Amino acid sequence: MSGPVRRADATPGEAVGPAGPVASGVVWLVGAGPGDAGLLTLRGLRALESADVIVADRLGARGVLDGLAAEGVRLEAEVIDVGKLPGHHAVPQDAINALLVREALAGRTVVRLKGGDPYVFGRGGEELFACREAGIDVRVVPGVTSAVSVPALAGIPLTHRGVATSFTVATAHDQIASLSGGRDHTVVLLMGVGTLANSALTLARGARGADCPVAIVEDGFGARQRVTVGTLATIAAQAAERGVRSPAVVVVGDVVRLSPYAPAALASLDLTFDPLTIVGKAPSQ
Repeated sequence: MSGPVRRADATPGEAVGPAGPVASGVVWLVGAGPGDAGLLTLRGLRALESADVIVADRLGARGVLDGLAAEGVRLEAEVIDVGKLPGHHAVPQDAINALLVREALAGRTVVRLKGGDPYVFGRGGEELFACREAGIDVRVVPGVTSAVSVPALAGIPLTHRGVATSFTVATAHDQIASLSGGRDHTVVLLMGVGTLANSALTLARGARGADCPVAIVEDGFGARQRVTVGTLATIAAQAAERGVRSPAVVVVGDVVRLSPYAPAALASLDLTFDPLTIVGKAPSQ
């Protein structure tokens, strides 16, 4: 089991701190992956085992710690919860940066356990720079990003020969109107449930068109894992009908047709199919 939890208001890696003397402590930025302990890297596990303190996110990180405990892996480190809820950041990023610096300057080995990959919408760069400016040795362990792993869970490859040769990962908070390409350029939206209707409308106005396939994968690798498939024209209504909730990954493009959860009519070349007519039979997991 992991150590005690309180809220806050190893294998040698490649150091990325500045030249010259560094603090006696060290900070590891570790990607926890999508929340399945089996997808944590071996180097990430070794860092956790060597840690004095673990500063953990809510998504991904907490699931990994619970999964390791269930498998009998005992971590002696103190766990500090800095998890964020949608629309509510209990611990601001500046406070997290200061916490990492303070713990490392006290001579502790700190693991900043972040959901997914630290550098994919994880603000890992900000934490690295804050530590580096304080003269702290920082080591980075990449993680499996949900942008790739969660669609794969639903049988959706982001690229596929003859279907899509490129993809873009964005958040729904970005200016998605500027995303170029048609349905052969896959778009993966993170943190996109709250603005799904606007995102779908915006993308439908472009080259992708209103009949472009869309999949929403909720709570990938979690207890509420579920897949909803539709088109840009219908997905917002389907999501409302099914009560889709965060966390979820949205995939837009023809690669959605390859998912085993895509209804047969949508998987075919018949783009006149309207998923709302059988919304009650939408596939789920």
